[in-house]
Amino acid sequence: HLLLCVLVKLYILRRTMKAIIVIWSIVSIGYGVPNDIRVRTINEGTCQYTFVVPEEMAPPTHSCPDTGKLQADLEDLHGIVEGQQAVLNALDNRLTQLETILLASQNSASADHSLGSELNPASSCLHIKQTSPSSQDGAYFLIGKDGTIYQTYCDMTTAGGGWTLVSSVHEDDMYGKCTAGDRWSSTRGNNINYPGGDGNWANVHTFGSMGSATTDDYKNPGYFSIDATNVMLWHVPNNVPPEGYKTAAYLRYRTSNGFLEQYGGNLYSLFKDHFPIGYNLGTYTHDNGPAIPIVYEQGSDHLVQSLLPPNVVSGNEAIPGFVQFRVFTNNGVCLAVCPGVTYVGLNAEHACIGGGGYYDALSQCGDYGSNDWDG
Repeated sequence: HLLLCVLVKLYILRRTMKAIIVIWSIVSIGYGVPNDIRVRTINEGTCQYTFVVPEEMAPPTHSCPDTGKLQADLEDLHGIVEGQQAVLNALDNRLTQLETILLASQNSASADHSLGSELNPASSCLHIKQTSPSSQDGAYFLIGKDGTIYQTYCDMTTAGGGWTLVSSVHEDDMYGKCTAGDRWSSTRGNNINYPGGDGNWANVHTFGSMGSATTDDYKNPGYFSIDATNVMLWHVPNNVPPEGYKTAAYLRYRTSNGFLEQYGGNLYSLFKDHFPIGYNLGTYTHDNGPAIPIVYEQGSDHLVQSLLPPNVVSGNEAIPGFVQFRVFTNNGVCLAVCPGVTYVGLNAEHACIGGGGYYDALSQCGDYGSNDWDG
């Protein structure tokens, strides 16, 4: 019975070895196996022994009482089986390794290496457009000057294309005044000890993501690392996914005079080196920043004016057709951007966004200040 069990194990081993040798021959690996193994039966009088031995070996002869020798032969056969199984296990492990290497090589060969892919990020959307003029609107991978790789949206069709989304100023809680979501003003409350607020208009902090730019504030490395000449602003409703940004925007406009070239090439330099943000740093009569004319891609002066609070319109405090940077109120409050208008009145908090960390009234503190003012 014991010898029969050994025979079964050897037979399985032999079949397994043949299967593995066929597979490995593909990768030119040879392996020697013992000659055929046979069952031999010897009759000695009234005793019959059954041995499993290689074909070229003479079967051992024993008398019936010689059980010790039979046990030794059995143990030798067990040793042979275990040794061959170890070899097969090693070959199987090596085959698995080679299959893994081959799969990785195939994946690498089929991966996207085009400019703007994750494996080949570009310095800007304009870089992609200049290299591949047929590039379309959508998400691309860019790399900052510090080596940071990030994904953002590229407008590849407006005015020649190559526009990079670098930030979004988002508001979904007008009742939250300088709270956690107000990264473009202050997340630390209305505190005169932080006159510049969080300072994100003029620092290299980043936050948010391209995919959630209409549900949260967003700022990527392009804000401070890309050298640009103009800016484009889109007014997009909340909770719109990236593929819908452009079509959902009810206002889309851009500058066209290359004004950023004289202010360091991006908004980071404009605010850091030329028009710093902070409470009481200037007056609305003398220290407001540049107002740049805009070109509409979607919308008009009439639409912009219809969206302004009634008191701003009745007082002629804002003139549509511009985007203005760093504007003060009559109380020294500092706002960062006036989208779609140049502000000439006292109450810039009703139409401009972002800014410093202190407001003379708590009700005006936040990324959108008093844009909800009803007049």
